Amino acid sequence: MPKQKSTARSLSTAGLLAATSLVLALSGCATYDVTAPADARAEASAEGKATDGKASDGKDTAAGGVDCAKAKCVALTFDAGPSENTARLLDILKKEKVHATFFMLGKNHVAKRPAEVKRIDAEGHELANHTWSHQILTEIAPEEAKRELSRLQDAVRKITGKTPRLMRPPQGRTDGEVSKISKDLGLAQVLWSVTAKDYQTNDSALITKRVLEQTERDGVILLHDIYQGTVPAVPGILKELKKRGYTVVTVSQLLSPAKPEPGMVYRPE
Repeated sequence: MPKQKSTARSLSTAGLLAATSLVLALSGCATYDVTAPADARAEASAEGKATDGKASDGKDTAAGGVDCAKAKCVALTFDAGPSENTARLLDILKKEKVHATFFMLGKNHVAKRPAEVKRIDAEGHELANHTWSHQILTEIAPEEAKRELSRLQDAVRKITGKTPRLMRPPQGRTDGEVSKISKDLGLAQVLWSVTAKDYQTNDSALITKRVLEQTERDGVILLHDIYQGTVPAVPGILKELKKRGYTVVTVSQLLSPAKPEPGMVYRPE
């Protein structure tokens, strides 16, 4: 892989050290901006930028008044659904009074399970884009990459009347061209800091252990509601996170008062 270069993103408020953004440049590719959720939040606060108070699902992003600059927040995200496990997951989240961000696939998921998509939206979770068929966006033509994202956008909008503002590139692989496409479609990119690698195991205890070992403040947890061991692990994960003082939020809530910026890559530190 070509060597990456980084530069600090300028701030309008002197002395603010936390809010920085990296500009990554790949040889032969356009540059793209990267920032941590905590940095985006701090910069927005420093510059007096207020959100419209709405996440991509149209719900209040204030997390019941929680300020993640003060609270010990972590975002909970689920990729590649909805699936036959999603209803059970939603029951758990409802019982625990937790909201999550769902990065959904189109083919064999959104297209076949519109009822689950409607329920995700109705119960206050965040609707997000994981492409139509999980193609690696950096390995396909730009026109095809745009279709992968826009087709999912259209499907979710048709089902819920709402258009996602967040997307997660399959395998977290992005570049300048993907960022440009994302910007054109009004999508911010969201990576993660915690992965249970639940695609490798159905051992719920191991999934729980991996999540808890990696979780830190302002992180983003990546799980998949398509695997059999994942949903049974969620109650234990939430119980222990709460015990450790974490407030579990959606990605947009973690960013607030910043708005998701189209084309930006949000990567937790």
